[in-house]
This record gives sequence, structure tokens and C-alpha cells, in this order.
Amino acid sequence: MHLTELARRHPGRPAVITAATGESLSYRALDEGSVRIARLLADRGLAFGDHVAIVFDNTPDCLVVAFACQRAGLYWTPVNHHLTADEAAYIVDDCGAKALLVSARLAPLAREISALADSADLLFAAGGAVEGFEELERAAAAYPAEPPRGEREGTYMFYSSGTTGRPKGILPALVGAPFGSGLTIDGLLSAMFGFAADTVYLSPAPLYHAAPIGWSMGTIRGGGTVVLMERFDAAQALAAIERYAVTHAQFVPTMLIRMLKLHDGTRESYDTSSLRTVVHAAAPCPVEVKRRVIEWLGPIVHEYYAGSEGGAFFTIGPEDWLAHPGSVGRATLGRPVILDDAGKELPIGEVGTVWFEGGPDFSYHNDPAKTAAVHDAQGRSTLGDLGRVDEDGYLYLVDRRTDLILSGGVNIYPQETENALVLHPAVVDAAVVGVPDPEMGRRVHAMIQAADGAAAGSALAAELVAHCRGRLAHYKCPRDVRDIEFVNELPRTPTGKLLRRLLTPAGAESDAGTR
Repeated sequence: MHLTELARRHPGRPAVITAATGESLSYRALDEGSVRIARLLADRGLAFGDHVAIVFDNTPDCLVVAFACQRAGLYWTPVNHHLTADEAAYIVDDCGAKALLVSARLAPLAREISALADSADLLFAAGGAVEGFEELERAAAAYPAEPPRGEREGTYMFYSSGTTGRPKGILPALVGAPFGSGLTIDGLLSAMFGFAADTVYLSPAPLYHAAPIGWSMGTIRGGGTVVLMERFDAAQALAAIERYAVTHAQFVPTMLIRMLKLHDGTRESYDTSSLRTVVHAAAPCPVEVKRRVIEWLGPIVHEYYAGSEGGAFFTIGPEDWLAHPGSVGRATLGRPVILDDAGKELPIGEVGTVWFEGGPDFSYHNDPAKTAAVHDAQGRSTLGDLGRVDEDGYLYLVDRRTDLILSGGVNIYPQETENALVLHPAVVDAAVVGVPDPEMGRRVHAMIQAADGAAAGSALAAELVAHCRGRLAHYKCPRDVRDIEFVNELPRTPTGKLLRRLLTPAGAESDAGTR
């Protein structure tokens, strides 16, 4: 629905609630603030199809600015504020942003970005003063709060998380539908996950990622309320569910694992009975973890698999998942095709690279080589994942092709070993990589974040090797305690994706010839 119409019908209804404080932003304030900012940007020369970049943490201001850009018919790119200034400036310049809008809470980073980026001539800061930036609220206050005629929908343009190098911009089509028409995600939320005007949606992940901001805006377009966490904390998430009677929530598997690893008394002390739908995505969820979540919360746990590229969308509900454990579901957009390295289609049940046909096309901004690399001559596209399809058409993901460990001519999928290790009660997080081995070529090496750092030692390492071997074939496990390495923390994005390129196993190269 059109934001202005929602504000007219429900002016005082909270559009966004800050989870930690209970402070709220009403539909009227969101609508009027976004209209004024949209008018400001148009008056400063930004036209339909121009590009802006926004750098915000998880505050309601981020959604005001996002809706302003959306109703102004702009491409807008949320920039990860955890990046270095150089990495963030690369995105600002690569997307060709004519304006840079930032949160004053990120002032040091904002100043560095503006000094490094060349494309953005217009600089605005929301929520306070930043040297070199105009104060957004003051500049926008001069404009009327009534929406102008002819508002057209813009669209977000996301960049990949850059887990294997420079992030890639994913360029969607800008069709120019009237503002209020909404985006594809808005309809999906309603049709697949039951979002409606009475929805209270918990958003625990950073808004610079596709799902958190897309689902938050979709919740508001449907007349619901977003409960916005500044950052994820397992106990605080459960407290927010209880306090605000949350009906819908979206998590990544790492978040689910951390909630499950709360003390039973702590976890069960929170009232989660208001929940109608829990959705998880972004990474494969260990089967045993998901079973435990369903046992805890009930048959309300849904899953989807997709990419920001938009070439495919898979979903699976709790009943289907219990009948097909480990699956990410069947396609609602794009048909999966499993191919070998030569591009030959594989039989049902065999593991290969997952390609999609029949879905919307996409391209990577300013990178025709990368665009070509993920398309084939038949027009199919891939996200680079490995998987298989069963006889009922359900897709099972195995791992990323780039993460595959080839040991003695056998494929080992790190995700499978990580899933086994993380189930041990002494493990908070686990990452598995291949390291050089004189006999096998590569061997399995596990990097472990222990729940109790004082317990991290040879005894726990031996216990973890035995734990892994009790669940998996031995060749998929660390060979002995020397391939269990304890670390303080693993490099993950705030949405839980493991940054394997930043993993540096201690002594892995130096001992390659000693075993």
C-alpha cells in the first residue's frame, strides 16, 4: 500500500520500534520525513534512475532515508558500515553515487569515505552534525510534507558481501512503476509467510543487507510494525519477542544456534507464544539444529534460499522440511539444474553445481566478465553453490564450490563437518578449511571458538575429534588433535556468513611436510 495512505489511516501507529529503548517512529513521521527528503534530493538535481549511497547503522533514520530514495525513483545502495573506509568508498564510486547520505553516529567513517570517494557531490548526515556534511533534517525541513505528483518507485541495488574479494553490485531493472506499487518482496512476504497489517516483525540483522531492509520495508508497506535491534544478541532477541509480542522474525543459522546454546532456564524463561512465523536463510542450517528449533518453537519454522541476484527463490515449510530434512525446498522462481564441471546435467541425487533456468536475468554492475562467468550458453545462471535435487524436486545444498576440499581424490564439504562440530556443547563456532598434506594433498583442519576459553586445549581437541568421528566418516574429520585449532573468534559478517578468505590456520603451511 502507498505509505501516505497508510499514514492517513493510521497516523500514530508505530512503523518502527527501537527494541532496546521502546522508542517508536510513527507512520505519519515516516511518511512526512521521507517526502521531505525526497523533495530535497529532487531539488538538488537528482532525477529518476540516479544513484545514491547510504551508510547507516540500525536506526529508524535508515528506513526514513530508504523510503525517501524509493519514492524519489532512485537507485540506492546500502553500504556496510563495518567495512574499511577504502572498501566503502570503492562501493560509493563503483555504483556512481551522486549523493552520500550517512548517519551522524558513524561520523568518523563518513568523513573518511567522503575524502576517498570521488563520485558523490552531495553529502548529507542524519541525526546530528558531521564535518563536511549538510544536516539532513535541517535541509529537508524547508520542504512540504505532501507527496508530489508522479512519484515513481526506485529500487535498491545491493553489493555482494565480498567474502571472496571485491563486492559485486547487482544491477536490477528500474521499471518506474508508480510509488505504492511495491517491489516483488512485498507480495512474497504476504503470500508465503503470512505478513499482514497486524504483523510485528523482529529485524535482528544489519539493514545494509538485502533481506533485513527489504523485509522491514515490506512489513511497513503492509501496515505492520518493525522491531529493530541495533545488533543481535540471543537473550535480547528473545526479550524483544516477549516485550513487543513479535509475530514474525527472520534469523540466520548462527543466530538460531546461539539461542539454542543459551542455558535452558534462560531460553525457556521468555514467552515466545506470540510468534506465528520464524524464517531462516543466508546459510545452510544443520539438520539437528533445525529439529531442535522446531521442537522448541513449534511447527512455525520456514526457510528460503535465494540470492540478491534474484535468479531463483526456494522455500520450504516445517511439515515439508520434516519430510525432507536438510532441504531448502522447491523452486517458486527459477528451476534448478545440477551440472557437472563440463556442463553436463547430472542425474537425480548426484551432487554438482546448482544452476537456475527460467528465472529473471541479472548482471553485475560494471563487471561484464563476472556476469559472463555465472551464465552459460543456455541462459542459465548460478550462485556457485553445490547441491543435489531429489526425485520430488527438493533442493539440498552441500557447500560452496570455492570451499570444497579435495583430499586423496575425494570431495569433502566443509559445511558438513562444521555442522557436526558446532553441535558439541563446548563449541560456540566452527570453521573447517583444507590445509596442505604431503600424502592426501589436502586435509581437514578445524578452527574452533570454544564456549570456555580456559577449556581450550588438547583434552577438548581430542573430544572434538571423537565427537566428529561419531557423526561422520573419518576422512571428513580432523585427523588428530593437531588439526583442532582454538581461536578467540571467527571472521563472520554480521549476518553470519563466514569470511573464509580471512582464515589463516596456524602452522598449516609450515607442517605440510611433517605428516
